Amino acid sequence: MRRKDKEIADVQEKLKIIDKNKVCRLALSDNNQPYIVPLNYGYSFGDDGLTLYFHSACEGKKLEIIKRNNRACFEIDCNGVLVEGEKPCNYNYVFESIVGTGKIILLDTTAEKEDGLNRLMKHQTGKSATYHFDEKIMERVIVYKMIVEEFTGKQGKNKPE
Repeated sequence: MRRKDKEIADVQEKLKIIDKNKVCRLALSDNNQPYIVPLNYGYSFGDDGLTLYFHSACEGKKLEIIKRNNRACFEIDCNGVLVEGEKPCNYNYVFESIVGTGKIILLDTTAEKEDGLNRLMKHQTGKSATYHFDEKIMERVIVYKMIVEEFTGKQGKNKPE
């Protein structure tokens, strides 16, 4: 990261940003054409690192792209506030953001899909209940995870430099 003064290096601080947000922008590449889509997500973090979970319908552009190229990037941001200055160059923007890269994997088994959907529900609702999903619903949904290879955190400061 070029601006080390804005870097969030502590993993726990980065996880706080991931935890308090509900929407992630997933960026894909389709034959060198960028494609980005906002998605609700769930996540896990452990010894094997950060994993994001998503779901979608069984067809669509996003899924077609993932099947051709499973490399992806994501972005999550929050707390955006404009700080006015006396002159245009003295304005600033306060924010927190996470950006990362990794690989998307489509989940195959009912158990994997149910685990992913439960992680989504836990993150979105804040409830740690375990949900069970009807077999017909499981047939109509694709659940996939992004195994994050690296992610960085950044924050805008209150005062312009």
